[in-house]
Amino acid sequence: MGTITVRPPRADDEWPLVGIHVKARRSYYEGHLPEAELAEWERSTRAAGYSFDKPGRVWLCADLDGVLAGFALVTPGGELLQLQVDPVSWGKGVGHALHDAAVAALRDLGVTTAHLDVFAENHRARRFYARHGWREAGREDTHVRMALELDV
Repeated sequence: MGTITVRPPRADDEWPLVGIHVKARRSYYEGHLPEAELAEWERSTRAAGYSFDKPGRVWLCADLDGVLAGFALVTPGGELLQLQVDPVSWGKGVGHALHDAAVAALRDLGVTTAHLDVFAENHRARRFYARHGWREAGREDTHVRMALELDV
């Protein structure tokens, strides 16, 4: 399994996180979205990068044996906007560690019900969230809306 450390992002994490997001997103959208659409999203994401200083957003990074392996992003409004793990690190506990840290961050923000949207065809992620207590709360086009009640 290795040693997993969850920490705040550093300035030098920006571009590695973009790379992780691109690999992870491609893993669950390929075959479901046109390549041109995936390529355009990737191009714009790589061009824009990420900003860690938007007010109220909590970014969390996970290192696996000292190597950046994933990230999570939550908002004060109770959204788990991102939980992305590099596919080479799947099955090693990184997602679970990030999830636990993201839920703790949401609790610290005073959130009582958290929400997320997951691509309906991403069955792996849907099973992951269900194992962590999330329930389906609706559908929006190609995504499933999920909710988690938090003990604050």
